[in-house]
Amino acid sequence: MSRILLAEKGREMAAVLLEGLQRAGHDVEHIADGAAVLDRILSSPPALTLLDTALPRIGGLRVLEQVRSHSDHPIIVLTARTREADRLRGLDLGADDYVCKPFSPREVVARVNTVLRRHAQRQRIAMASPSVAFGGSAHSVRIEGQLLALTGRELNLLQALSREPGRVFSRSALLEAAFADALDVNERAVDGHIKNLRRKLAAASPAHDWIRSIYGVGFAFEERPA
Repeated sequence: MSRILLAEKGREMAAVLLEGLQRAGHDVEHIADGAAVLDRILSSPPALTLLDTALPRIGGLRVLEQVRSHSDHPIIVLTARTREADRLRGLDLGADDYVCKPFSPREVVARVNTVLRRHAQRQRIAMASPSVAFGGSAHSVRIEGQLLALTGRELNLLQALSREPGRVFSRSALLEAAFADALDVNERAVDGHIKNLRRKLAAASPAHDWIRSIYGVGFAFEERPA
């Protein structure tokens, strides 16, 4: 059983989600106010938060932004905004996933279970010996013991992605994480650096696709299954 915080302002929607999550075996707390949600997450983080973007007092994205400076616990954004820019905004702020309204409660429960499993795997990986080891010469890295020679920007990208296996990074998030001080790198250039990095990873460890592409969104680093 996982403790889920349901931060949803709509009473009918909250009731449907509450029933579905409880039926799936989760312990669910419902809060409809953004300020109260932020206080609860910071004082007693749940296993996962379902976060409505349209919360009163403090909006969901503002809650997400403030939480991410303190906690990396899983957050799935619930939004009525369907524009790609709106969805990417949530991912850029650190959401683990997003679901656009209207949605099927069964889909939300499935997303919750998937994100919880992914987070648990990340924690297991963090406690185990890492597949990626940085060090040695300035731009060298080992992937499962195999030495790679990377450019500075490739190294920055790999460090940003591998710190949070499974998390989907948009191109703009990778720009900020890996090239914050570079004025000559744009989102299109990120694709070129990723292509070169994937080629080097494949040459050193061809049996596994280390960087997964998510069409229209970005990239995620994938550890080998435990």
